[in-house]
Amino acid sequence: MKRVAMILSGSGYLDGTEITEAVSLMIELSRHGAQVEFFAPDEMKPATNHLDKSITTDNRSVLAESARISRSSITALDSLVAKDFDALVLPGGFGAATVLCDWASKGAACSVLPLVSKSIQDFYKLQKPIGACCIAPVLLAKTLGSHKVQLTIGNDPETNQEIRKTGAHPIDCPVDDFVTDRDHRVITTPAYMYDAKPHEVFLGISKMVSELIEMA
Repeated sequence: MKRVAMILSGSGYLDGTEITEAVSLMIELSRHGAQVEFFAPDEMKPATNHLDKSITTDNRSVLAESARISRSSITALDSLVAKDFDALVLPGGFGAATVLCDWASKGAACSVLPLVSKSIQDFYKLQKPIGACCIAPVLLAKTLGSHKVQLTIGNDPETNQEIRKTGAHPIDCPVDDFVTDRDHRVITTPAYMYDAKPHEVFLGISKMVSELIEMA
């Protein structure tokens, strides 16, 4: 049985993990017989009201919010040990660009949360595959850009321009497909970087997971 680590960034696409993407990953990994274990930073971050999209005055625990998606089974990110797993996956959602890094405000000049950067680098050094959806590939671009890694966030020209500044190579890709960099063992799919339907997002993630498991 393959063991796959999934890093979450909260619960909800406006300030944390995109739930459809996370659930699609969970379903497909389960279908392939993989055991998924969840991790999230143990930090407090501002929350967004998903009804009116306003920023609230309350800070919420990223770890506790992520537990809503993982059905309470989750561990603080500082406990993730890459050698214990066969692969790493990163669903999208705005939290990937605001919690796990600050790409949303700084683009290619962003800083990746040290524990997230370490996890990505650890899996990469061990030559274990890494999958990322939606905006989460920018974490790979920032962390692994010096290796000229190829990835996709869809076809957004501004985001692609920022990705190129990291040294990574963005590739246009439709929502229901994926991009594989076999040399660097990175697999990415655009998901909700498009104004897509849920089944289209699921199709792209399903294909990405099949590739990930084959590579693991």
